[in-house]
Amino acid sequence: MTSDRLIFRQDVLGSRRFSNYWWAAVSTIGGIGFLLAGISSYLHTNLLIVSDTSSLQFIPQGVALLFYGIAGSLLAVYQWFMIVLNVGGGYNEFNKQTNKATIFRWGFPGKNRRVEFSCPLEDVQAVKAEIQEGLNTKRKLYLRVKQKRDVPLTRVGQPISLSQLENEGAKLASFLGVPLEGL
Repeated sequence: MTSDRLIFRQDVLGSRRFSNYWWAAVSTIGGIGFLLAGISSYLHTNLLIVSDTSSLQFIPQGVALLFYGIAGSLLAVYQWFMIVLNVGGGYNEFNKQTNKATIFRWGFPGKNRRVEFSCPLEDVQAVKAEIQEGLNTKRKLYLRVKQKRDVPLTRVGQPISLSQLENEGAKLASFLGVPLEGL
């Protein structure tokens, strides 16, 4: 988060989180392991370091291992693809020099890969905090804009702490000179 007297900018973390790297690595290792185990059972040659699956019958065990290997490998490719593209990453920028609020996110590949919302700072009515505790905890900040619906400001995924939500919301509301709702 950077701010000075005229520009307030918050970077938003997308797919490049530690947990995504972790699960992509686990899926890669698991997918390749199952794939090699299935191929080993077909060729009757051990291709794995940790165990010997060459003695398994190809039908049905080897086919099942191949299926799980292909599924795990495809999942890993998807996860690495999302990390490389940084889907969901971007920034929130509030610029008093240009009198403009810009919310930018990277999306999925295609014609709408760049997701950008801009509006004049005069149209910003409030910063809204939404807190919902329970099994599906939600802690989000929204920008309430005139004649539009609320625009989300926080990242998708793991909810941020209450103190961080309060601090970010209060700083932004103070910078924009608008009320902070929901706390």
